[in-house]
Amino acid sequence: MPISVQAFRDECSAPLRLRLLAGERGMARGIAGRRVQEAGLAITGEVFPSREGCIQVLGETEVDYFRRQDPARQPEIAERFFAGSLPCAVVVGTIPAPGIFVEAAERASVPLFAADLPAAGFLEEAGRQLHRLSTETATVHGVLLEVNGVGVLLSGRSGIGKSECALDLVLRGHRFVADDVIHVDKVGPATLLGRGDELTSHHMEIRGLGIINIRDLFGATATTQMKKMELVIRIEEWDPSREYDRLGLDDGTFEILGVRLPSLLVPVSPGRNLATIVEVAVRNHLLKQLGIHSAREFVGRQARRAGESGPP
Repeated sequence: MPISVQAFRDECSAPLRLRLLAGERGMARGIAGRRVQEAGLAITGEVFPSREGCIQVLGETEVDYFRRQDPARQPEIAERFFAGSLPCAVVVGTIPAPGIFVEAAERASVPLFAADLPAAGFLEEAGRQLHRLSTETATVHGVLLEVNGVGVLLSGRSGIGKSECALDLVLRGHRFVADDVIHVDKVGPATLLGRGDELTSHHMEIRGLGIINIRDLFGATATTQMKKMELVIRIEEWDPSREYDRLGLDDGTFEILGVRLPSLLVPVSPGRNLATIVEVAVRNHLLKQLGIHSAREFVGRQARRAGESGPP
């Protein structure tokens, strides 16, 4: 979904040092995608920008080229440049924007900004800001780990044992991503990346111990900053009155930002080794991805045996 120039200005004026020079009537124009384009040959007025909907950046090279053109042609060049389907343009660096350019942008209702950043720095930071603005995000509670290469979210009520299970898994050589607050970024139609909060990065709360730093205790290889989320394991207290799936035929899902992730419900009771169950659940998940569904194969064998021993 396009980002309006107004939203871009509101969110990015400080990090990009943006100043509006002209074209305020065009703030509703849409910025498509996450890429920022150097104007390049478009400054000649002979070609239009190659990427429609991209922010056009005019560095010192483009501005200097424009200033060296015949003064009689400069208004025409400026008019042709702003006649293209661009959402906005930014003049970067220390050279001020030519007055003819400012006037043409105002007439075309194309927002024209100035930014006192070098072109390379502006392109990098603007790309980062557009990525942030165009990414759908959510916050979930739980513990995120990498178990056998799979991003696993442990969810459940506070005090159920998620952090203790995560600590046990780290001791077994798996990697910790985040505890408690998980920030989720949707980076594709079915791809979710989970990461921790900057303030609590590498930290985990263990009741009775307090806040511990996983990286300091177990080394840099015990943690990772971000992980693709692939499996959700929901933990709840064992309820004797509830009927739980005993065969594993039901493939549950857990939805985050419109993406359905495979999900398992694991009831906990005294004597159950939760970390081992998580490890086995991940191995079973990997087998399913290879087309091996143990529960269905077992039921199929039972059905075939019953058919073979039945009446003729």
